Amino acid sequence: MHPLAWWAWALGLVVATTRTTNPVVLGLLVAAASLVVVARREDAPWGRAFRWYLLLGVCIVVVRVLFYVVVGIKTPGLVLLDLPRVPLPAWAVAVELLGPVTLTGLLVAVYGGLRLAALVICFGAANALANPRRALRSLPAALHELSTAVVIAMSVTPQLVTSAAQVRRAQRLRGAAPGGWRSLPAVALPVLTDALDRSVALAASMDSRGYARAVPGTSDRRVGALLLGALVAAVLGTYGLLDGTSPAWLGVPVLLLGAAAAVVGGVLAGRRVRRTRYRPDRWDTRASAVAGCG
Repeated sequence: MHPLAWWAWALGLVVATTRTTNPVVLGLLVAAASLVVVARREDAPWGRAFRWYLLLGVCIVVVRVLFYVVVGIKTPGLVLLDLPRVPLPAWAVAVELLGPVTLTGLLVAVYGGLRLAALVICFGAANALANPRRALRSLPAALHELSTAVVIAMSVTPQLVTSAAQVRRAQRLRGAAPGGWRSLPAVALPVLTDALDRSVALAASMDSRGYARAVPGTSDRRVGALLLGALVAAVLGTYGLLDGTSPAWLGVPVLLLGAAAAVVGGVLAGRRVRRTRYRPDRWDTRASAVAGCG
């Protein structure tokens, strides 16, 4: 499967997630993403890290509810728990420490936490299904350096999970009994040391291959001007869409102009990058079907 097809599928789920707060729909989206990951993930570090995204989603919901109970804006409704209020300064308008916990406010907190957790799980599903190295090869040449940094950042979590599993297995082989939270310092230090060693080795490998090293005669001022113009057009176009009193030409036309400038700048920047691809991934009918399902 083309790796970008999984990302297109996941981005479709993300768009659906941002359009609703219905817990039933959010639960169905999370269930669908989890089912696809279980059925189609590879036996690789990035595939085995999906359960940690699920755990992170649960933590997001719990923290969102606790934040509402402790310092959230209290909304009127049926009072479920009447906690004593702690007064705050005058500048903290409509914000209270503790106070009554209402059913309406609690549901709003739960629904908001569920939506954020579903977003994290959808991105985690794409990270668990798509091979990050193959995804890097499939991106345009203009995004090569940026995509390399993104792939390295996204590979941190699977590498930490794999390193933690190796440390725990080594401890069990030495006869050390797992001790819950008390054994966390004994696991954290070797994991951090291994992560530092991986980072140093990766930096040395990238430097030996001349990564991000300036090549004389390859600078192009047109690329910077086009990308800066695209950024300004994106800001102005977004403002025009959000502001109902702005003229019509300040919305969609400016956004389209900025998108065109970004495409032209990307094409010009891609010509400066010399890169070859060995056995490039082909976008076939299956990839289109997966992206369409999203």
